[in-house]
Amino acid sequence: MERVDEREIKLSFSSLHIVSYRVGEDVVVMLAGGDKEHVGTASLAIPRPSLRGDGTMSSTSSVLNVPGHKDEALCRMAAEYLAASLGCTVVSTGGFHSDNLTRGQIDEVVSAVRQSLPDISRALS
Repeated sequence: MERVDEREIKLSFSSLHIVSYRVGEDVVVMLAGGDKEHVGTASLAIPRPSLRGDGTMSSTSSVLNVPGHKDEALCRMAAEYLAASLGCTVVSTGGFHSDNLTRGQIDEVVSAVRQSLPDISRALS
């Protein structure tokens, strides 16, 4: 197992940590942040040809959530994007928690993950 990429993304109200590992030909990504880092979900994605039939790659994922946790959106997005772009199996796990987040703060976290994925993919390529 090799740690390939580690980044801390500063948010307006907190920070988000993303660490990526190569495990053989596959990838494990840990996302954590907020006031209480934790494991709230695990998402496994595998690459497959897009159902559009245009020759592009997509992915299929399965998710396990800790009851009451909403971390699926972040981890599924990361796993599916990286599986499709890298052509390998990806597990993304972790959690972000801060009390009383506003809709704007949630959007900021989601956007930070989304914007970091192309750079993470390049680092893992």
